[in-house]
Amino acid sequence: MNAVYRSNLSSYRLLKRGKVRDIYDVGNEKLLMIVACDRISAFDCVLPTPIPGKGKLLTQMSNFWFEKTQHIIPNHLVDADPNWMDWYYEDDWDYDYWRQRVVLVKRATPLPVEAIVRGYLAGSGWKEYQQYGTVCHIPLPTGLRQSEKLPEPIYTPSTKAAIGEHDENIAYEKTVDLLGAELAQQVRDISLALYTHAAAYTYERGIIIADTKFEFGLIDGKLVLIDELFTPDSSRFWPVDGYEPGKSPISFDKQYVRDYLESIQWDKKAPAPELPLEVARQTTEKYQEAYVRLTDAPVGWGS
Repeated sequence: MNAVYRSNLSSYRLLKRGKVRDIYDVGNEKLLMIVACDRISAFDCVLPTPIPGKGKLLTQMSNFWFEKTQHIIPNHLVDADPNWMDWYYEDDWDYDYWRQRVVLVKRATPLPVEAIVRGYLAGSGWKEYQQYGTVCHIPLPTGLRQSEKLPEPIYTPSTKAAIGEHDENIAYEKTVDLLGAELAQQVRDISLALYTHAAAYTYERGIIIADTKFEFGLIDGKLVLIDELFTPDSSRFWPVDGYEPGKSPISFDKQYVRDYLESIQWDKKAPAPELPLEVARQTTEKYQEAYVRLTDAPVGWGS
């Protein structure tokens, strides 16, 4: 299985390399091309070791969810398989190599907020709760255990940090300052609706979405979903079978990578360390299992 750490499509102008995705100008003022690579980030740092096949999975899983949530909010996706477009060039467009990693999307103005919804007590939320009885300064009932389901999902937005910097949790009131009252409320309400809809679907397929994050943008003044949606990079996935409050569940997401980095006591500052090949391989397998369970599709993207 090949790994693609970064794309290099010289016929297009590279606009940005994100933590995972490379964004290109395709010569149309309303469209962009996004290539999902196999980079993985943890603690807001991009690791030097790719996860083979990961970019294909993120693309295909996001496409699956974008279609499944259109009734809640529109998204930026234009073409999930853009080989037919007349703007591609033969000299550096190997369709078989790049397909399933590439999407054509509408240009959007990203909002300066990451919309996070938590349904279970995990990660940094669990650490904060143990100290203060809160998650992102939101008071919660006493006596909750690690990994326990919250009485109801909570919305905990954060800033969008640059690569190598850390996101910071912010109060909902801060999002009102950043976005305005009407848009801030729209983002919060839609985020909670998306989580509730997806969590019910995934639970029937044996996966709990413990928490997830969304990114939104504006197109012609209207709110749309952008980036990725309910992937193992943006969500914490746990198996329903064997789930037990009070314990840290196994996961189908990049928590496995975070756990490894915690075990070697990395200081969470760049440069990030290499991952052992076995950790990379098992991460691919965890992503694959989540994909198959949730989409009922074979893992054709991994070849």
